[in-house]
Amino acid sequence: MRPCRPLSRRCRRPTSCGSDVGWRGWTRPTSWPNILTRQRWTHISAEFTVAPLFAPLTVALARDGLLLRTGAAAAAGATTVHLLDAFTIFRDVPNPWQVEDVRAALRRTLAGLPAGPRVLNTVPLPRALAHQLVDHASRAALGIAWREFTIELLRLGERPDTTVIDLDVLLTDTGPLDDARTRLHANLHFGEEVLAVYAIEVAAALRAGRGRKVLVLDLDGTLWGGVLGDDGPDGIDVGGPGAGLAFTEVQRVARQLAAQGVLLAVCSKNDAELVAETLRTHPDLTLRDTDFVAVLANWEPKDRNLVELADRVGLALDSFVFLDDSPFERAVVRGSLPEVAVVDLSEDPAEHVSRLLAGGWFTVPSVTEEDRARSVAYRATARSLAEHLTDLDTEVEVFRPTAVHAARLAQLSQRTNQFNLTGIRLDEAAVTTRLGDLVAVRVRDRHGEHGLVGAVLTRRDGDVLTLENALLSCRVFDRQVETAFLRAVLAHAADTGITEVRGDYRPTARNRRFADFYPRHGFRAVGEHYRHDLAELPPGVPHINLGGNL
Repeated sequence: MRPCRPLSRRCRRPTSCGSDVGWRGWTRPTSWPNILTRQRWTHISAEFTVAPLFAPLTVALARDGLLLRTGAAAAAGATTVHLLDAFTIFRDVPNPWQVEDVRAALRRTLAGLPAGPRVLNTVPLPRALAHQLVDHASRAALGIAWREFTIELLRLGERPDTTVIDLDVLLTDTGPLDDARTRLHANLHFGEEVLAVYAIEVAAALRAGRGRKVLVLDLDGTLWGGVLGDDGPDGIDVGGPGAGLAFTEVQRVARQLAAQGVLLAVCSKNDAELVAETLRTHPDLTLRDTDFVAVLANWEPKDRNLVELADRVGLALDSFVFLDDSPFERAVVRGSLPEVAVVDLSEDPAEHVSRLLAGGWFTVPSVTEEDRARSVAYRATARSLAEHLTDLDTEVEVFRPTAVHAARLAQLSQRTNQFNLTGIRLDEAAVTTRLGDLVAVRVRDRHGEHGLVGAVLTRRDGDVLTLENALLSCRVFDRQVETAFLRAVLAHAADTGITEVRGDYRPTARNRRFADFYPRHGFRAVGEHYRHDLAELPPGVPHINLGGNL
């Protein structure tokens, strides 16, 4: 194999990709969670043009927060991505040729492979080459030689410094390997669709074992057909015939992943008792309640439940893959928790499995016995949310702010987007003007001070108190701080002669997660407001020590 030629920064018709120039047409989407500071140095080599590989490979790595860096003079320890193809191998074959000539060329190819760490690929044998032999006996001999070469390549993949991507497998689920016109006119030996799926496999190799660890599954429309709450356990579609077989296939694949160390969890808007009964007793289900490290079935927003799941299993959200048939739920999670990998499913459950596996989210260099036993270990150690919240020893102080708090309150007003119930923004001057109408919230726990993290803007008109806005920093979400401070505000209102409290909510692009805040706490929708008659206050929060002086 001849050494590849470096790609010039000014070259518009590249002939190889051993370059230090990335694909510059790509822009990192704002939804990705972090600046791409973790770099992966890579040397890409081939005897044909693979510049189109930069775009999909850059994107595939960026999904995991990795920045692609390439260069002929790559950093020490850089991985070489060496692309092999049949037409390049045949350049070393004489014309006319016989099978033994091809065997010799294949031996030379194996001998000339770069040293590890490296990513290689198997080489499909195109008909355009095999059928240059006109007799079946010679074609059979060529097939044997070629498959022996493939086996030798795959055996190299058993080495710790080598990954071999099996293109024959990828081609069963994608477009043709190449197009003769682009191969001959532009020296492009891989088609665009093939490069896209190849890039995902390369990215999995380059991320050095950082495969995702948790698969979070919806139920209705994802693990079974129908709506459990409406149709009942006997009415859901699973097991066949028809679409039921597709849902069974999803469950079988999920169970296969779990057997190799992927943790399974449920996140579903459903009745918890009905879900538990169905997972335990339905005769046609492949997955049972014991296959999951956690099952969250409730009516809370799914992004909130994913945060709780992360706490229960003790893993970061960037270890999660979310599978849900609802475009709405996928959009909520993608917008609120960009570190979670969200699988785009179609309306046809027959495509669920292929779309789940296409992302290569769970690919790792090898699977150990410890990996295989991971689910059992996590089920034994996963903590309940109540245990976690109790251990935090959270203290919430609700108080009247003074001028020294004005700058922080203005900052909170300007920067808070999710728990900002009306979208009202106050600068420091406006805060100072309305200090008497503000209630501030300070939080601390066993980890330390969180500081001033919440506020309520009020307006009193006689015996009616209106909550014009409520703010809470995301750093203290999911521990019921909002319930604690609202209870304090309502209790103080009742003690000071207020007979009715009104709450305002105006939806924004970021606050829809808390659209049900007032109804959840006993307010009734009346006209444009939510109203509370103070006859019965929200219950206290057992794991929070509430203090302060209003």
